[in-house]
Amino acid sequence: MAHVLTVDLEDYFQVSAYADVFPPERWDDVPPRVEIGTRRLLDLCRRHRIRATFFVLGWVAERFPGLVRDIRQQGHRIGCHSWGHRLVYDMSPGEFRADLRRAVAAIEQACGVRPTAYRAPSFSITRESLWALPILAEEGFEIDSSIYPVRHDRYGLPAAPLEPWRPAEAGGHLVEIPPPTVRCCGINVPVAGGGYLRLYPLWLTRLALRAMERRHRPGVIYVHPWELDPDQPVVGNGLVRTARHRIGLGRVERRLDMLLSRHRFADLDQVIASIEEKNGIRVLSLSGD
Repeated sequence: MAHVLTVDLEDYFQVSAYADVFPPERWDDVPPRVEIGTRRLLDLCRRHRIRATFFVLGWVAERFPGLVRDIRQQGHRIGCHSWGHRLVYDMSPGEFRADLRRAVAAIEQACGVRPTAYRAPSFSITRESLWALPILAEEGFEIDSSIYPVRHDRYGLPAAPLEPWRPAEAGGHLVEIPPPTVRCCGINVPVAGGGYLRLYPLWLTRLALRAMERRHRPGVIYVHPWELDPDQPVVGNGLVRTARHRIGLGRVERRLDMLLSRHRFADLDQVIASIEEKNGIRVLSLSGD
C-alpha cells in the first residue's frame, strides 16, 4: 500500500488559530510567504519523483496564479481548500456552496483545471456539518478528505472509518479519504500530518505508517507550506495557540525528506484505484450513529 502526500495551500496568517488576529479583510495587508514553503515542497517532490495533491485556497489562487500553474505543470493534482478558509460548520449550506463555487472559479482561472477533490479548512466537516457532503457531490467533487476520525477541540468525528469509504449522505458518489489515524488502546490516534508530524518523534510516525501498510490503508500525510518556513513572523496569540503553530517548524522539511525516502508514495488516483481493485470501497452512513 502506497501513501499519499497532500498539501493545504495556505499562508501562515490564514490558519484558523489566527482568525482573531488576521481576519480576512486584513490578509492583503500582510506580507505573503506562501511561495517560500511551497517551492520547498515542490523541490522535495521533484527529488523523490512523487506527485502530491495540493488543496488550494481560492484566495491564494487569485493572488498567486503563477504558483498554482507551476504546481499543475509539475504534474501534481489540484484540489480545493475553500475560498476564504471559513470553517464549514460556521457557514450555512448556501454560504458553503457560494464559497465553494468562488474557490473553484479562482482555481480554474489560475491553472485551467477544475478541482474535483476537496479538503475543508481545519477538517471542519463534522457531525454538525454532514450536510456539506451532498453539496460537494452536487458541485462535481469526487473525493473529499475532510472527516478526521478523532476527537479534537475543533474538529473530528471519531465514529468515522479509518480507511477510505463512500458517505451515503453524498449518495455514494464521493470517496472520503481520511487523514492518517491508528487505533491504540481503544482510541483513534492521529499521526503523520500537521502538528502531529512536527510533535511526534519520527520513529513513532514511521511505526504508525508501517502499521497502516500492514493493514493496506494509505497514510494521507498532510502539510502546509508555512510548516516549511520556520522564519515566518512570530504571532502573539496566546501560549497554547502559538505553541501549536510553531513547535517543530524547523524539522518538518527534514522529516518529510526522510519519509519520502523510506516509504512508498503514489498519487491519489492510483491509491484509490488500488483500494477499489483489492477490496472495494464501502458505502457507509454516519447520520444515524
